[in-house]
Amino acid sequence: MAAALMLLPAWGQGGHALPLRSLTAGVYLITAEVASDDEAREIGLMYRQDLAPNHGMLFVFDTAEKTCMWMRNTLIPLSVAFIDFDGRVVNIEDMAPQTDSTHCAQRPVPYALEMTRGWFSERGLRAAQTIIGGLPPVPRKQ
Repeated sequence: MAAALMLLPAWGQGGHALPLRSLTAGVYLITAEVASDDEAREIGLMYRQDLAPNHGMLFVFDTAEKTCMWMRNTLIPLSVAFIDFDGRVVNIEDMAPQTDSTHCAQRPVPYALEMTRGWFSERGLRAAQTIIGGLPPVPRKQ
């Protein structure tokens, strides 16, 4: 889906360009920066002052992991949705800024999507009921 991957870069911490990808969650359109390597995933949304409406960050892992997120040096409150291979949201966690508390996937997942805190709940999007569309492929490693 060439249309799903936009060519315009987003500028992360330190000026690193991250690709943008159009995702869907039900009837909602999301513009997500894609963090698909170790450096981008480690920096995430640190030091950002805000997020544009309906913008977030998609973390893409090399394989499904029982991954955990934290908010060190992250200035804005976020919600994270952990997503399985089929795009189904496994669980959603609300996270407080500038904390080292961990928020983990309930089972191994290849994706995590961070949005402004409350974004999912304000739209009635819930775990086990919500499918995220437009995700990039991740190989299913055994």
